[in-house]
Amino acid sequence: MSILVASLSTGKGTWLQVSKLIDVEKWDKVYLVTNEFGKQNYNKKDNVEYIIIDETKEMDELRDTIANELKGKVKDTEVGLNLVSGSGKEHMALLSAILKLGLGIRLIAITNKGSTVL
Repeated sequence: MSILVASLSTGKGTWLQVSKLIDVEKWDKVYLVTNEFGKQNYNKKDNVEYIIIDETKEMDELRDTIANELKGKVKDTEVGLNLVSGSGKEHMALLSAILKLGLGIRLIAITNKGSTVL
């Protein structure tokens, strides 16, 4: 697996799930879509890059922010996508940004046995 894009926002216990998912696979790069609070408080690994959003913005603005940050950075035709953390608005913007860039997705989740493609 090469690229993981994950939402890192609200939801009790979801940061731990995202962290485990990052640890269980060998990702070339991980992009975490988060806000300033996440940037300040999440203990990121070396292969992690933040995409900072302002969740009070309109969905199309969030989509464009995410797409602009990912543009040119993903060389593959698809990314692993995890949406366990965050709101529906953030998820819609993230999914829309990935599709706007013409990328395919593999939904990735952490299970008791490790990560799995859904």
